[in-house]
Order: sequence, then structure tokens, then C-alpha cells
Amino acid sequence: MNPNQLMKQAMRIQADMARVQESLANRTVEGVAGGGAVRAIAKCDQTLVSVKISPDAMNPQDVAFLEDLVLTAVNQALTQAKETANREMGAVTKGLSIPGLM
Repeated sequence: MNPNQLMKQAMRIQADMARVQESLANRTVEGVAGGGAVRAIAKCDQTLVSVKISPDAMNPQDVAFLEDLVLTAVNQALTQAKETANREMGAVTKGLSIPGLM
């Protein structure tokens, strides 16, 4: 591949990556724990958007249980966000290993 073709391909990949990153910043995923008692919403750019807790999940005598539910839901949402981002970016880079990308 000549240098001009390589440069055009790099520019195309860069533009595609920017488009995917913008799309990921607007896409949300949800993590759920306790049968829906706790829901965490995260964007696919790894930012947490919201945490919803059902009043039924609140027990002043067992705060640790609620804390565990929140952690579970948040971690689930962030894991889904990361997997979605990796999948989408992988489609753009088509297996290229770009250090520090994800």
C-alpha cells in the first residue's frame, strides 16, 4: 500500500471512530439488580447517568444489602457499556490493535 492510500485509510478510520464515539456517548445501557429493585443507567462512553432505587428495596436495618444491589447494578451497566463500545470500535478498526484506544 502506498503512503497516500495509507493516509486516506487512516483518515477514514479516524472519521469513522469519531462518528462511533459520538454515537456511543448518546447510547445508554441498563444494569439491574434485585429483580429490578435497583436500576443503573450508563452511557456507552462509561459515564453513569442515573441510579433508580425502588422504595421496596430500602430497609434501614439492612443498608449493606442495598449498597450491594447498587454496586451490582452499576457494575453491570458499566460492563455492558464497555462491551458495547469495544464491539462498535472493533467494527471500525477491524481488528487493528491501537494502544490506549479502549
